[in-house]
Amino acid sequence: MKHETVAGLDIGTTKTCAVVAAEGPGGLEIVGIGDAPSLGMRKGVVTDLEETIKSIEAATEKAERMAGVHISDVYVAITGEHIRSTNNRGVVAVSGQDREVVSADVRRVVDASKIINLPADRQIIHALPRFFTVDGQDGVEDPVGMAGGRLEVDTHIITAGTTFITNVLKCVHRAGLESSGLVFEPLASSAATLLDEEKQVGVVLLDIGGGTTDIAVFSGGGAIYTSTIPVGGNILTNDISLGLKTTGAEAEHIKCTWGAGTKDSEDAQSFPVKTLDGRTTREVTTTQLRQIVVPRVAETFRMAKAKIIENVPRDLILGELVLTGGGAHLKGIEALAEEVFGLPIRIGLPSAIGGLTEALKKPEYATAIGLVLFGPDGGGALNGHYGKRRSHAALNKMGRWFSDLWN
Repeated sequence: MKHETVAGLDIGTTKTCAVVAAEGPGGLEIVGIGDAPSLGMRKGVVTDLEETIKSIEAATEKAERMAGVHISDVYVAITGEHIRSTNNRGVVAVSGQDREVVSADVRRVVDASKIINLPADRQIIHALPRFFTVDGQDGVEDPVGMAGGRLEVDTHIITAGTTFITNVLKCVHRAGLESSGLVFEPLASSAATLLDEEKQVGVVLLDIGGGTTDIAVFSGGGAIYTSTIPVGGNILTNDISLGLKTTGAEAEHIKCTWGAGTKDSEDAQSFPVKTLDGRTTREVTTTQLRQIVVPRVAETFRMAKAKIIENVPRDLILGELVLTGGGAHLKGIEALAEEVFGLPIRIGLPSAIGGLTEALKKPEYATAIGLVLFGPDGGGALNGHYGKRRSHAALNKMGRWFSDLWN
């Protein structure tokens, strides 16, 4: 029996994935993973409770079988257009008589930063401290033990629609699981794919799922902007289906096989496409495919870029763009992204944890794997509004190990 297990659940638009990690000699290691097709989700929102519950049960059962453990509670990934983010500042007086900052002061100042105007139908899911300021000295990563009278914090706050959260948690609960905490998908993906140096210098993460593309911009070690656009790989499959007059399954196959086609018309290749009735095929060139794929992918990137330009300070230096999620598999996507963003591009593969086989080092597993990394510290320790909390001993033990992710 493995001890100190942590589980994550990524309920996506196209697939639901459950991951189990356990404490190994060198920290957490993946010991089980399971996925199942998602039929009850659309663009990060539950559209069919029963189908979503079935997907969760199927994915969890596979992960449990592989890990040889029973999963009772999970960190749950969420996304959707209802997600919003803002940056806020909190200020408190240091409470100790000897003017030394203690953990209680840190918690109080983070709580103070969470006081924002929030409509009744929304709630905070993350309050992520970016840096602290002690008596005017900013850029402090960990103020505990420092001397000072005034403690400030700059916090990245992410909020979500209560109704959407309630429906996701209802599915999780009815599948026989408890929620340890909610994690916005690109934060989980970043924990699995980004290096601390990248977050420090400045990096954009785009997590391209089936129904949504999640955006997270990091600078100075923490998140400064997060968002979602309601466009993902499924709309591209639909475009191919309509453009080439074929079935959705055939369009998905073409997308995975040929990607964005070839750029040079002299290198154009032909390939057979099944007709809608599936009885015959006709020849299509990669140039024709490119005329369908490229405008849609470029439009998605331009939408993401517009959001970043609008919400991120102009003087902020961004070093690179990391693409992850199932959509990052699209052949030729790096060149298209570089054209739109003008930044170096890399594909984000999960690498920040042990126990990964080659089969799991794929961008579509970044969110699920990242959940077990980010959840216990970023999702549970600081902001665990939901479900049951872990014991203080377990939190402290894991919190120390995970604190590197955000400092």
